[in-house]
Amino acid sequence: MKINCIVIDDELPAIEQMEEYITRIPFLNLLGSFDNAIEPINFLKSNSVDLIFLDIEMEGFTGLQLIKTLQHKPKIVLTTAYDQYAIEAFDLNVSDYLLKPISFERFIKAIDKIFDSYTETNIKTSNEPVYKRDYFFVKTEFRMQRVDFKDILFIEGMNEYLRINTTKEKIMTLQNFKSLEDILPKNNFVRVHKSYMVAINKIDSVEKNRIKIGEKLIPVSNTYKDAFYLILNK
Repeated sequence: MKINCIVIDDELPAIEQMEEYITRIPFLNLLGSFDNAIEPINFLKSNSVDLIFLDIEMEGFTGLQLIKTLQHKPKIVLTTAYDQYAIEAFDLNVSDYLLKPISFERFIKAIDKIFDSYTETNIKTSNEPVYKRDYFFVKTEFRMQRVDFKDILFIEGMNEYLRINTTKEKIMTLQNFKSLEDILPKNNFVRVHKSYMVAINKIDSVEKNRIKIGEKLIPVSNTYKDAFYLILNK
């Protein structure tokens, strides 16, 4: 799924920041950027836009005024340095309200909300089966890294970090086991130790409470042993 979006802001640094954030998200497709709220009116009439990142205070014609002129509103995320418009903005049914300076983490939260709303809409309106994503993103260094479920061998706890070992690379992240347990399919990923989670379909053998995946031997602790063998024997 691709979400077509535009950026409207009268400050060039703000436009450039949003453009850079958008390029990091595979399912966002940037159609254009505008430094005023007048020019996009005609653009919106002749182009299929799903999402607008919209500044509020712009000279001559504000973001809120633009919203009120739109007959067919795409989803709108307001980007502003001012918090006094929040109540009016949500009365206009905007999807989110981002206060500048906008961090990438806060941007991601807004985008996840947008993505989930489109997924729910597709489930309700499509006769075709809708499949969940088979990948997720983790924070690593200064970027969000895509990880495909099918590539994961095992995940290893290393003090405050996790190391996701895949068939392609090793990825370090500050996310914790709980957050990954909520994301990963429970029929294939199981915790086997306080420091390890494994992909069932990547296990080569199990002997004496030790799992072998490639050349790696992973212990199975008493805490997780019963649940692990239950899943293994299904």
